[in-house]
Amino acid sequence: MYQYNETDKKIMAERVRQFRGQVQRRLDGRLSESEFLPLRLMNGLYHQRHAYMLRVAIPYGLLSSNQVRKLAYIADHYDRGFAHTTTRQNIQFNWPELEDVPDILEHLASVEMHAVQSSGNCIRNVTSDHLAGVAPDELEDPRPYCEIIRQYSTFHPEFSYLPRKFKIAVTGATTDRAAIAFHDIGIRVVKNDKGEVGLQILVGGGLGRTPVIAQELNPFLEKRHLLSYIEAVMRVYNLHGRRDNKYKARIKILVRDLGIDEFRRQIEEEWNHFKDGAMQLTEAEYQRVSAFFAPPPYAPDAANHQDHLQKVEDDAAFGRWYRQNVTTHRVPGYNAVYISLKTPDLPPGDITGSQLQAVANLSDLYSFGEIRTTHDQNLVFADVANADLYELWQKLAQLNLAYPNIGTLTDQICCPGLDFCSLANAASIPVAEEIMERFENLDYLYDLGELKLKMSGCINACGHHHVGHIGILGIDKRGEEAYQIMLGGSASDDATIGQWIGPALDKDKIVDAVGNLLDVFVEKREEEERFLDTYRRIGPEPFKERVYAKNY
Repeated sequence: MYQYNETDKKIMAERVRQFRGQVQRRLDGRLSESEFLPLRLMNGLYHQRHAYMLRVAIPYGLLSSNQVRKLAYIADHYDRGFAHTTTRQNIQFNWPELEDVPDILEHLASVEMHAVQSSGNCIRNVTSDHLAGVAPDELEDPRPYCEIIRQYSTFHPEFSYLPRKFKIAVTGATTDRAAIAFHDIGIRVVKNDKGEVGLQILVGGGLGRTPVIAQELNPFLEKRHLLSYIEAVMRVYNLHGRRDNKYKARIKILVRDLGIDEFRRQIEEEWNHFKDGAMQLTEAEYQRVSAFFAPPPYAPDAANHQDHLQKVEDDAAFGRWYRQNVTTHRVPGYNAVYISLKTPDLPPGDITGSQLQAVANLSDLYSFGEIRTTHDQNLVFADVANADLYELWQKLAQLNLAYPNIGTLTDQICCPGLDFCSLANAASIPVAEEIMERFENLDYLYDLGELKLKMSGCINACGHHHVGHIGILGIDKRGEEAYQIMLGGSASDDATIGQWIGPALDKDKIVDAVGNLLDVFVEKREEEERFLDTYRRIGPEPFKERVYAKNY
């Protein structure tokens, strides 16, 4: 993974020193809250319903064991013993005291971490496929491109005050696990007819109040033009994006209003002024950054160890975990292991400080000291040898981190909702907990197959409800919490925005409604169909009829 150089370290130290002074002036009353607001947002500090929230940037979801130990320390010493993983692969702390935040940032800087540009109208944390570098379907590791973009965009003076926040995702795989169609810029490594490797560029995707699927801006961009092309997109957006209405300020609105052809014309016109200049990405620079992501020292005989397959047959609990939480690796004899953060006793995406500490130790033993965060609010050990799977499972089980539900209904995405967020209209966590309790039977979940349930407590869609196979949106209905249901969404290659199936349901009816949806699926599915496949085949009416016949 990327290592800070001396310049990086000096910049981060100076940033912490600067913010410490700003916090002190706020505590002394020399800065009003309105004056402090843009300063704290530049450092990832929000004010939520009950306290401040600090969002820590996790570039492309990659963490070292030492960084995870530091996050554990912060959770235990400055929060209430918890950290929360987000759908942008970041980590949030929900209870820091304002006077402690500079110390937290200093702790983060000591392990080459920060909270810069994790909020505000700037280029946010660059995200990627959580299986980057190990996925069998990968054309090229996307993380060097992510790191190059991160270095380019951090503290970029021209793009620090954009019309609205800006999000970029990169994937190198044939299967999209990074949701590139729902980002302001989505980038995919591709090959052209000549066998040359380049970049497909999508633009104008996003969720929130106006969900939009990104459109193709450039089918094949030479890699050397990566930064100059992004620069052209950013310049056009910065000049013409709306600043008079924050609800219409995202680039997706500009692309929609101009049309993709006119937007492309403006990009090309701007880009032609400088595309062959100093911003070209040289092969030497690409190789320099790529060296930080060199493969670990895999054991050459790892594939010879097959004892775990017999244990899958002999130990039912291990077998469930292996089939559900372990996935294929590009190197024979190795596996990527998902650590589910969707367990019966914690809100989705939460992990305790002691669990984080243990995860760091286990990563040193079994995954070359690296941990990844996912868009689905889980963790991944990307490089686990066959010979270590059973022992790792046993240790994860002791930590309550081996719940075998990855990809099932209860592996649900859930925003903090009304429990924490000042923007929320309805609670998400209690509904998620009730769903977890109602549908706890693992055999039933496995029979349902892949099923993505995503829930948000407000229209800002931090829980990605628009792209859930089942999406749930919390709303305020005449002063009461209520929930709308969407069906048929997908964030992958078959990118789709779900459809509303009817009016909002009262809080005490929403989990029953999920059960009704599942009953229809079980009755109507054909062999091997996923929920999404059945929905697309039969349409919304059977689901709608069952839900509203039962609830009205």
